[in-house]
Amino acid sequence: MAKRPISADSHITEPPNCYTDFIDPKFRDVAPHVVSDERLGDIYRIPGIDTPIPLSLVAAAGKEPSELSTRGGVFEELHRGGWDPKAREADQDRDGVAAEIIYPSVGMMLCSHPDVAYMRACFDAYNRWLQEFCEGLPNRLFGMPQIAMASPESGIEEVRKAKEMGFKGVMLVGMPQHEDYHHPDYDPFYEAVVDMEMPLSFHILTSRKDALKDYRGPKINSFLSIIRGNQDIIGTFIFGGVFERHPKLKLVCVEADAGWAPHYMYRMDHAYKRHRYWMKCDELDRLPSEYFRENVYMTFQDDWSAFQLRDHMNINRLMWANDFPHSDATWPWSQEMLAEHAADLTEVERDRILHENVSELYGLQVA
Repeated sequence: MAKRPISADSHITEPPNCYTDFIDPKFRDVAPHVVSDERLGDIYRIPGIDTPIPLSLVAAAGKEPSELSTRGGVFEELHRGGWDPKAREADQDRDGVAAEIIYPSVGMMLCSHPDVAYMRACFDAYNRWLQEFCEGLPNRLFGMPQIAMASPESGIEEVRKAKEMGFKGVMLVGMPQHEDYHHPDYDPFYEAVVDMEMPLSFHILTSRKDALKDYRGPKINSFLSIIRGNQDIIGTFIFGGVFERHPKLKLVCVEADAGWAPHYMYRMDHAYKRHRYWMKCDELDRLPSEYFRENVYMTFQDDWSAFQLRDHMNINRLMWANDFPHSDATWPWSQEMLAEHAADLTEVERDRILHENVSELYGLQVA
């Protein structure tokens, strides 16, 4: 490839000291921590969240499908690149990627914590750890810090701090503590993040409704529903007039794939044209699909349909990712997969989806 890919969505494995060593001392005794469970192996326990987080799937990249399990993970045996930036360089080179945008693992579950003060303390701790992690491999690791969004005012403060720490964007919780994201109270927040040039990311599995628990049929059916939370967020921003009021706002839909977007945009337009008078929403100057095409970026990894339907979307908003080191990662087979999925792309199209879109979005200087 003319330009090595940049993964628009990769992750870390929070080490045992991530929260305990970096959190505000008054929360240290209740910080998220790792314990060994006889049945599950090493797990994260989070006070206030009943479900433990097994580390086995957090760092299962490269395993055969038959080996994937929620049990038996031992921290010392996981991919060292999940927390060691020097080891991460070898992982990147093995997969042929030039750089990665970094998202949390345990932190995704913290997005649903009922205590917003505790959540923010955990996020602040993670952001401090993340800053050190990314500084360990400059111009190849770019972290997305977590923002608690207790209120629009505190959100501005958190984003400003993140920018001062050198981050290029922020990751928001799927469901804010205040009103929902389309409420006019958030307008000053959106104005501020546009001025600071800090795109907003929403990752799957960060809304309060847990798609992996609330499903019908066999458990594997839950895998098909995990993108719903992000679709709901996109609809809230579009139908709620957020992009109408803030046309320069950039929203990143992370790890929810992209091949579904053409039909979703068509369906949004149909809803608006046919049903907006009795199913109320803001009056829009343009069709919903136009805001989607301009304001929404999408990351995806193993999504053949996204490449095939690129002409039905905005190719400048599609960003490939490898999801390392999670269980759904394409690592270390990304190059083989891309050779197949992107075979009919032009060099210009390939460079945009695999490198330039994410580089331009965050203003990256990639090594």
